[in-house]
Amino acid sequence: MHRFRSSIVVASAIALAVGVLTPAAANAAPPGATAPPPGASTSTPTTPTPTTTAPATTAPSTPASVSAPPTTSGLANRNTTQAMPSWRADSPDAAAVPLTAASVVCVLTCDGGATTGLATDTQPVTAKSTGSRSLQLHASLQDDVGWGTVRSARVGDRLWVERSFDGGATRTQPLAPVTATAAGALATRTVNLSDPGNHRRAVVRSCLQTPAGTTCTAWAYPKSCDRVCDGAPHGTATDQVPVADASAVNRSVRLHFDEHGAGWASVTGATSGDRVWLDRSWNEGASIAGGSQLGVTTATGPTASTAGFVAAEPRLKLAGGSLRACVLVAAAQQSVCTAWARPSVDHAAAAADALVYSYDPYTAWWPSSWWNSAVAITTVVDYQRTTGDTRYAWMIDRTFEVNKGAFAAGVKSGDELPGGFVSRAIDDGGWWALAWIRAYDLTGDAKYLQMSESIGDYMQGYWDTSTCEGGVWWDGERTYKNAVVNGQYIEIAAELHNRIPGDSEWLSRAVDGWNWFQQVGLAGKDGLVNDGITDTCVNNAQTVYTYNQGLAIGGGVELWRATGDTKYLDSAKALADAAIHPAAGSPGLVVNGVLTENCDPLTAANPCDDNAKQFKGVFERYMTELDQATGGAYRSFDAAQATAVWTKDRDPLNRLGERWAGASTSGSPNVRDWRTQASALSALLSVR
Repeated sequence: MHRFRSSIVVASAIALAVGVLTPAAANAAPPGATAPPPGASTSTPTTPTPTTTAPATTAPSTPASVSAPPTTSGLANRNTTQAMPSWRADSPDAAAVPLTAASVVCVLTCDGGATTGLATDTQPVTAKSTGSRSLQLHASLQDDVGWGTVRSARVGDRLWVERSFDGGATRTQPLAPVTATAAGALATRTVNLSDPGNHRRAVVRSCLQTPAGTTCTAWAYPKSCDRVCDGAPHGTATDQVPVADASAVNRSVRLHFDEHGAGWASVTGATSGDRVWLDRSWNEGASIAGGSQLGVTTATGPTASTAGFVAAEPRLKLAGGSLRACVLVAAAQQSVCTAWARPSVDHAAAAADALVYSYDPYTAWWPSSWWNSAVAITTVVDYQRTTGDTRYAWMIDRTFEVNKGAFAAGVKSGDELPGGFVSRAIDDGGWWALAWIRAYDLTGDAKYLQMSESIGDYMQGYWDTSTCEGGVWWDGERTYKNAVVNGQYIEIAAELHNRIPGDSEWLSRAVDGWNWFQQVGLAGKDGLVNDGITDTCVNNAQTVYTYNQGLAIGGGVELWRATGDTKYLDSAKALADAAIHPAAGSPGLVVNGVLTENCDPLTAANPCDDNAKQFKGVFERYMTELDQATGGAYRSFDAAQATAVWTKDRDPLNRLGERWAGASTSGSPNVRDWRTQASALSALLSVR
């Protein structure tokens, strides 16, 4: 039986609430430029315009430290439009930069949080003095928040923070100003420095109104920074060209990426006065607010190039930025741009960046699938363990702390979640147990291992010897015993034993689970694991899914580690060989050397659903462990999967699809989303 879970889209919690997107000027060219010629890039970026939404009630603040999951009503705060104050407080540039109403932004906390308990207190810009007062902007990058303070305030002074999502072209006031009622120090509450859930980069500043007028600090974090910062000379060790050049009037513009992941633009065939630049988008080209015409360079000869600009901003928890290169032919006032692309010098890093793009920091999951999010965070942990890249380390604790509590049915899962990552769907909890064991391995934090043990104990409660002499029930109603939950049970029990000093109980459970798995014959005569067993306790001959095969392989490897008995490793190798080197007459799980789910072929009766999109990654995760346990015996297979994924299954934004062999038609497209991304990333990690 293949499980079909309902997907719950918490649309209201993630909707974009600031501004109405309208078409921008022709292809982001300078004023006076004409539209690109036929065949050139004509995608029209969008830029935000001030909203006319009627003011609503100011949302309540969210505590700076989240120890319990947000409630459904709390999530709704993200859509609240703040009421504009009745007073008029013009900043120094107000005539050119209008002040508009703002929606609440939520990252780790929502706008309006307390300044106590924050990780750091830094001053990203120089303080401004006005009279005897000192105006300052503060920030805690770990918390992704900023706030304003003023020293020596006088009664009646007004202090506030402004935020802009387009580099200062327009500005919003996320919170009502704070008015001094006594002389002394004055501080605002916090505002978020970015909006990764809606793929928007921001700049912020603090402002002060006194009887003498209004003054503001400089905007903080005007440059994006990754391994290097915007404007740095581009590297010379690597020159990657991710998309085809674009041409106009004998000019050819090219997008490059260097070894640091910074992009730059170059033009050939230019004449004096031509301009070349980069555009940057944080939402896959849908808009370029604050990212238009970066590094504009005017040609003085036949060639010209820009400085380097980055496509990720880990300081502000923004991933998945993209760049394109553009040129304006001065004589014809005609511009053209390349396609959008993300840097891809490091394959695994590029795939991880595209995966994290879809993560919502506030709700701390990938909307909108509960068990798939467990597998995705496991893949992020695997990426960090394998590469040593720690930029996503914050996601592990965030996912754990926000999701460990209780949720009503329909919030995170179709099922009610009573807390502790378990529910009536026993295998859903199993994926989270496996995730937290990996998190423990990465961080050494005992809370993750303790949670995994708690989930394991919950699963143990569904081990039932009164039916088929053992096995874990797949559901709380005890209607079915299948391969996925029992494969998880073996893996979890063996992994816990290998991490808990002096344990014997978990080892006994793992061995019992393995023996039962063999006894009921979940692996058929061809060595392939079928979905489950019948009411008469025999293999039901239902569909072979790659993740069931992978879990069985992983269980054998982990029991070999626990006991040193080679029979478990031999069984794991036999399961792997049955999948990738099938005997005559057996279908195996590969087509032309590439791992293939039963729903992958163009001729499949039904396309892969959201569950099956992630199956192959689970298989590849445990194949990687088998390869390591056998001294590289399966390295060539893993390498073939990684090569197929990268060369046949990837688009210029490094999005990886369901079909690792890359086949796609209009009637049966190769679907790409965060589930397929996490799955294919496991293949790329197998060869690191």
